Amino acid sequence: MNRRDFLKVTGASSGSLVLALSLAGCAGVRAGYEEEEGSWRPDAWLELTTDNNVYFTLARVEMGQGTYTGLTTLVAEELEVEPASITPKFAPVAPEYRNPLYKLQLTGGSTSLATSWEPLRQAGAHAREMLILAAAKVWGVDHRECTAMDGQVRHPNGVDALAYGKLVQLASGEVVRHEVALKPPSQWRYIGRDRGRLDAEAKSTGTAEYGIDVELPDMVYAVVTRPPRHGGRVQSFNGADIEGMPGVLDVLEIERGVAIVASKYWQARKAQQQLKVEWDNTDALDLSTDDVFAHYHRAADEDAGERERNDGSFTGAAESAERVVEASYEQPYLAHATLEPMNATAWYRGNTMEVWAPTQAPDLGRIAAARVSDLSPSDVTINTTFLGGGFGRRLTQDYIEEAAAVAYRVKQPVKVIWSREEDTRHDLFRPAMLHRMKASVSGNQVTGWHHQVVGPQILDWYVRNAAPAQYPWSPKFLYDTLGRVGLMAEGIATPKDMSAIEGAVDYPYEVANVEIRHTHTDPGVPITWWRSVGYSHNGFAAETFMDELAHETGNDPYDFRRGLLKDQPRHLAVLDRVAAIADWRAGAPAGRARGLALFQSFGTYVAQVIEASIENGEIRIHRVWCAVDCGQVVNPAIVRDQIEGGIIFGLTAALHGEITLENGAVQQSNFHDYALMRNYELPSVEVDVVDSTEPPTGVGEPGVPPVLPALGNALFALTGKRQRTLPLKSAAG
Repeated sequence: MNRRDFLKVTGASSGSLVLALSLAGCAGVRAGYEEEEGSWRPDAWLELTTDNNVYFTLARVEMGQGTYTGLTTLVAEELEVEPASITPKFAPVAPEYRNPLYKLQLTGGSTSLATSWEPLRQAGAHAREMLILAAAKVWGVDHRECTAMDGQVRHPNGVDALAYGKLVQLASGEVVRHEVALKPPSQWRYIGRDRGRLDAEAKSTGTAEYGIDVELPDMVYAVVTRPPRHGGRVQSFNGADIEGMPGVLDVLEIERGVAIVASKYWQARKAQQQLKVEWDNTDALDLSTDDVFAHYHRAADEDAGERERNDGSFTGAAESAERVVEASYEQPYLAHATLEPMNATAWYRGNTMEVWAPTQAPDLGRIAAARVSDLSPSDVTINTTFLGGGFGRRLTQDYIEEAAAVAYRVKQPVKVIWSREEDTRHDLFRPAMLHRMKASVSGNQVTGWHHQVVGPQILDWYVRNAAPAQYPWSPKFLYDTLGRVGLMAEGIATPKDMSAIEGAVDYPYEVANVEIRHTHTDPGVPITWWRSVGYSHNGFAAETFMDELAHETGNDPYDFRRGLLKDQPRHLAVLDRVAAIADWRAGAPAGRARGLALFQSFGTYVAQVIEASIENGEIRIHRVWCAVDCGQVVNPAIVRDQIEGGIIFGLTAALHGEITLENGAVQQSNFHDYALMRNYELPSVEVDVVDSTEPPTGVGEPGVPPVLPALGNALFALTGKRQRTLPLKSAAG
């Protein structure tokens, strides 16, 4: 093709080129070349248009953790365009967008960057190569002599260039028959450099659409009154009294309670104040918090649990030891307290339903909507919005199920919004857990380590919609069966649920005899994933007990850990770095004390030192030093932000976090009795990021686990009293 014919073709084209990974067997996204649109869709990651727009389909949701920026940067680096020139779009439900670690389309486990690191760069590189091939044909030159830069392909003469938009239609016909090399780190322009967040302007100006912002023509609003005790059922309610109130359109019973539908949100809320529901509590939860822990202790006494790790013989080490040190740790239920409460908008149109929701798992949301309607999952469209916080709460789709159930009945767009009180009382919580620890000690050496984890597994509560989402073609009457089969096959045909033991089985210290057990028992309180999941409670137990052993053996906490990490270079490196930046040897100023903790979670190594005091009867945290090794860093600013956010999240739990039950009902309701850290409580935080060439790992969660024991260890150094329960108190009992 000569230059004149090329200009005629590209000038007439108004379509786009869509480039993506080649995933054999996937058919969730339209493929092929669309002549009318002038677009080519072999898959659905990248779209380049003739007017030089670049769109990137983001398969991992943005809930503040930085995927919108980080994953876009990976594509931009190889495509040779500014990250800010790419417009991310949230992915629809399709098999192509499943998280390969979970076989579900979900965002969690700090896996977004790790699972996208190679595939997205390859997608960008493949697109770049196709554009170069097209330009080389236009110029009649060797494609290997052409280069791409700033959205253009450049001629070997160093003068001529063609914008990507001019090459779109021609590039769509190219076939890359050779391996495309990824750029070496020495040529990276965007990866590894501090850059602003791509969503910052939209979020700062109010143009970013969260689930709670969704507005549709003729939309109505609904609120749901749920049983105060989990497992309660509606027995009767005064619906006739409510239907005559201003703006009320309907009062109806759904599986999860009684929904009031009104023209305006506050009309529904005012009507809810007059609603009187009689509950059938035959199967309702009837436990109080003390009952939960009494249940755990009985279970631990009666069942030693399944052995999850067994190095050497702890029993033998204990029998030959000079002494055996024992301790028990208890952690309460914790709420998520996301800034944006649960909400979803649904519109049932007879043979389809469309849902708008801030969800971490859109394919599970599709199952939730299908469950409560006459539709198949393929008839349900999920539109994912920005999330005002997730922390694992939005992996469970109860709020979508409610919106879909109401929409199915009212046959018009309906938005369900939870109040803060409902969000707290009807959360699915981080499980309360019990940990029984033992260590055999001879002289100043630890010869054995025994950790019995006591509590539930999250998959028991999550599999209800997760199993059907993996097989969305299955008939709905099999949904519950799929869940039961999934649990029965756990660890055999399906992945093992590590939620209770993660971080415990990964005990890194070089002790000859290590035994980890899990006593699986569930008191029936609803639970789900919480930021850093099992690492959060195992981190507190393991690193607090390590501190106890350091003092028991007469060792400095830093030196004690260091001596047990000779064959753990990445653990040792972050431990040494945090000791250096905190000047551990110098100690704390008068009236203050320091605590140390080290933990690896989600493949990321984090060590922290906390300096704290007690002022006016309250715990005061002055400084936090943190060293983190998360492998290759894409955006150092986001790493620092996420680690600092995790630290504050963890400190909130350490100081304030506690959900309590009385006769089955949650006692907390809002921020006055489930408090978050206030600005005046915040410490100075210094984050030191290791420069690494290891594959990247997550940073959204690993800042949480070590901060709880580090604070507890600081308070012990300050007061001489050890606290083994959370939240921590200014005066330990």
